[in-house]
Amino acid sequence: MTRSLRVGGQDVSRETLGRLEIYADLLKRWNPRINLVAPSTLPDLWTRHIADSAQVFELAPPEARSWVDLGTGGGFPGLVVAVLAAELAPDLAVTCIESDQRKATFLRTVLRETGIKAEVRAERIEAAPAMNADVVSARALAALDRLLPMVQRHLKPGGIALFPKGDSYRSEVQQALESWRFAADTYQSQTNPNAVILKVGDIRRA
Repeated sequence: MTRSLRVGGQDVSRETLGRLEIYADLLKRWNPRINLVAPSTLPDLWTRHIADSAQVFELAPPEARSWVDLGTGGGFPGLVVAVLAAELAPDLAVTCIESDQRKATFLRTVLRETGIKAEVRAERIEAAPAMNADVVSARALAALDRLLPMVQRHLKPGGIALFPKGDSYRSEVQQALESWRFAADTYQSQTNPNAVILKVGDIRRA
């Protein structure tokens, strides 16, 4: 039996951990060229980015079959979700939308090197066809009031959105409520005491 290891709150196999290590190594090699993450965060890559993304995966409903990550950038949380899903939710189809062609090339390289299946769409979020996803995520992409119209376009009725947010999330929620109505649950981040994950659903214009 393969011995399990724990990553970001998930019990994962050595194979999954190995894929995440391949991903981390590729990111460190590519980062000086295309700035996938802030260089200052590289020493803490596993906690700051990988475990932080893994906890987003944990909040998805088990019946979800489609996940769209907006503005994936260096792959957080979209690629981490795809790696974890290969083992823990094999029926979950993951799509990463990233308009920067160089970053999209990096994402496809990680998928090829890890053997993970996911779709990378190198186009603008507003130009991509509506994805009708069960789950939509976005990390460090925009304030909530700007995120919601993007998410509404790609989220199926009854779906949920997951947003890692910093300590300014309360003001973001208040500002978004000026134009939008939505249901929101807040989950304390496991990796940052000043951060949360917002779980948002029932999104509609005010």
